[in-house]
Amino acid sequence: MANLHIHRDHTLGLAKARKVAWAWAEQAESEFGMACTYEEGDVEDEVCFKRSGVTGTLRVNKASFELDAQLGFLLGAFKDKIEAEIVKNLDQLLAAPAKPAAKKKKP
Repeated sequence: MANLHIHRDHTLGLAKARKVAWAWAEQAESEFGMACTYEEGDVEDEVCFKRSGVTGTLRVNKASFELDAQLGFLLGAFKDKIEAEIVKNLDQLLAAPAKPAAKKKKP
């Protein structure tokens, strides 16, 4: 089993960082087939994600993003590539201006 740990400091504050974390979770679900759950807290949010061969968490607070993931045996062979893709996606989201969350329409 291979472990990933990615840390990124930011100056967004919790509200804007929360939007980035939501965008990351949506991207993880749509592009990588992850099942994500998002739990908001007073000072820190946590995104739990998993799919076959991968489990992990993304913790978000007003000053940093902290991602920890465990890769199963088969995906462990691709650890460097997976880590590079996660870093690229997270860095792109941090560099982009935060978009307002999409509002759901009432039926």
